Amino acid sequence: MDHRDRFGGRFDAVLADAQRGNPRALEELFVTLSPVVAGYLRLQGSYEPEDLTSEVFLGVLRNIDSFSGDEAGFRAWLFTIAHGRLLDERRRLVRRPLPEPLESVAVVPAPDDVEADAARMADDERVREVCASLSPDQRDVLLLRLLGGLTLEECAATLGKTLGAVKALQRRGFAAIARRLEKEGVVL
Repeated sequence: MDHRDRFGGRFDAVLADAQRGNPRALEELFVTLSPVVAGYLRLQGSYEPEDLTSEVFLGVLRNIDSFSGDEAGFRAWLFTIAHGRLLDERRRLVRRPLPEPLESVAVVPAPDDVEADAARMADDERVREVCASLSPDQRDVLLLRLLGGLTLEECAATLGKTLGAVKALQRRGFAAIARRLEKEGVVL
């Protein structure tokens, strides 16, 4: 299945049901797309990616009747909302910084598969480091393209940039990742 077809060819029916207020269809939209949105927000450095994901889907729910288009268009619309909420969160945090926690509590995963958990945490940290090494604009483009599955044109519209600028940011972002990996001895 194409990663851009997350509904197995049933998107139009799911959307129509969701627009009629069918709770199962709304749930399917959320269950299918929220992990990708949360991943995008997490890699963008959102303070509360799960809360922000909920806000994104509240925006979708409020405005779903106004949407018309295919699955790719819906994803572009969804990530436009997500990017806007992310910018809102960043502005909010500048105006009112979060208080420092009184104490930090280590999160200890359940002892199911310690080795797999450690590997997954190392992989997650590695992805965060690579994303943090990119410029914010490069990171925006690459995450929208890779996680959101947006086209170059959809990225340009979401970010308010020209198509040429998005292409250049993507090219420079991939080049920066390649240089970093090459320095670390990773054979490409």
